[in-house]
Amino acid sequence: MQMDPYGLDALWAQGDPVARATLLILAAMSVASWFVLGGKLVEQYRLFRDAADADRAFWEAGSLEEGLAVLAADNPLRILAAAALDGHRRHQGGLVKEVDRHTWLGFILQQGAGRIIGRLQGGLAVLATVGAVAPFIGLFGTVWGIHHALTAIGISGQASIDKVAGPVGEALIMTAIGLAVAVPAVLGYNWLVRRNKVAADSVRAFAADLHAVLLGGRRPNEAADAGQRQPCLLARSA
Repeated sequence: MQMDPYGLDALWAQGDPVARATLLILAAMSVASWFVLGGKLVEQYRLFRDAADADRAFWEAGSLEEGLAVLAADNPLRILAAAALDGHRRHQGGLVKEVDRHTWLGFILQQGAGRIIGRLQGGLAVLATVGAVAPFIGLFGTVWGIHHALTAIGISGQASIDKVAGPVGEALIMTAIGLAVAVPAVLGYNWLVRRNKVAADSVRAFAADLHAVLLGGRRPNEAADAGQRQPCLLARSA
């Protein structure tokens, strides 16, 4: 089978070490962006599922302890609720009792919610970097390829269109590859950021509901009946 003189095979075969390194960098960036995108979607799906479980079972329990028992051990909202309940108990003695209970519980819930939201943000910098840098790396490959092609043409002394079109066309492929790497990364980044915002709002809402329950000293189902709890946005977005 004859190799396409204007395709990627020809670009790789005829390229110098700089051109090949540029292609490898773009390939690595593409793999990294798709890996992060897939991993974050799985992570978000699990959080949506865990939030649905919490919204369905936790608030219907007879007490906070029973609510914790019905949630999976790795459910981040269960971990948040367990930390808040433990902090509520520890407020009764030691140095913690010198802190206002409202402030102490708010601090614990804010920290726990921040950790959950922080994990959601992890990896987005990779997508942002790929989306911003990949086009310029592709452009560099194009400029380098054109320079390399024109140098070879100048040495050979042949400047006919068939001698110029091939090498220049191969060099322009670099820009197309850079854009092909950057566009999915940018779209994925924007999509994940939007979904993360929904997730973050719902985690904060769960923390606020739990704060009200702990301060009021009432059971979760009583707080729901009193209208203190809003439906979980995260569960509705799953």
